[in-house]
Amino acid sequence: MCFGFNAPAALKRSLEQKEVGRRGFLSGAAALGATIGLAGMGVAPAMAAPAGVRPVPPGLISIQLYTLRSIMNGDGVDQTLAALANYGYSKVELAGFYGRTAEQLRATLDSFGITPSSSHSGLSDSPAALETKLADAVTLGQTHINVPYLVSSNGDDWRRWADQMNEEAAVANAAGLKYGYHNHAHEFTTDLGNGETPWDIFTNRLDPRLVHLEVDLYWAVTGGVGVGAADPIQFAIDTIQQAPQKTLQYHVKDRDAAGDFADLGTGAIDFSRIFAAHRPKEFIVENDRPDVTPLQTAEVGFNYLRKLRF
Repeated sequence: MCFGFNAPAALKRSLEQKEVGRRGFLSGAAALGATIGLAGMGVAPAMAAPAGVRPVPPGLISIQLYTLRSIMNGDGVDQTLAALANYGYSKVELAGFYGRTAEQLRATLDSFGITPSSSHSGLSDSPAALETKLADAVTLGQTHINVPYLVSSNGDDWRRWADQMNEEAAVANAAGLKYGYHNHAHEFTTDLGNGETPWDIFTNRLDPRLVHLEVDLYWAVTGGVGVGAADPIQFAIDTIQQAPQKTLQYHVKDRDAAGDFADLGTGAIDFSRIFAAHRPKEFIVENDRPDVTPLQTAEVGFNYLRKLRF
């Protein structure tokens, strides 16, 4: 979830902070585009993963409801959830309560056989707010709760946030909830001084016994493009494998050759290669700006993941 996050503008700011020029960005984008272009012509690039046999189990597929925010209001809430259930979704990741209480939303979701296994919720501004947030998550039957977005060019802010997340995670874990952080690109591209990035601070400071990662694959790949990685897909894989924290969830969001969001299977990201390198506990479909309609994005995403092999 990106709270209306402006992807091109945010990436531009990140690149400027990192002093990565337009030429470097375009060369990375071109390299990523070339990968999908070769694959589309039936030529396997050297970095492509071999054909796999493992499927994504349907019970591990979820969708971030931020994707469907434009139709998640009034009667549209029930209609949207009914459609998701019909497509095969049994899990969702919440982005708010859609005008309902936790109890009411739980009843609605239960009626469609859908579990809200996860949610996006910002850092709490008081112990009471944290208690309420966790109580609602327990009421809803969640197993995960994630901080969706933080931004600053000040390293002290990131250190303070990491410490607060450790504290909140300890309370969440005691309540039976896994507590995580969801990345964007700027965590990789923002230079806080002496080459240190927000990702460096978080992976060094977040307690891996308490805090997990929800890696947004679009943003991880975009971060790789932003820092001039020769292989942005490998950059994303390295991000996952080298972090001390466990990556329990993916935001599975595609990226076209121009760098914009794309419905799953229509972009340039080699998800089979990433999934073969690391399999999380949940594969969460997302597109911040659906290609055609939110429901089409949801249906395309579920079907793509069910057909994918790695």
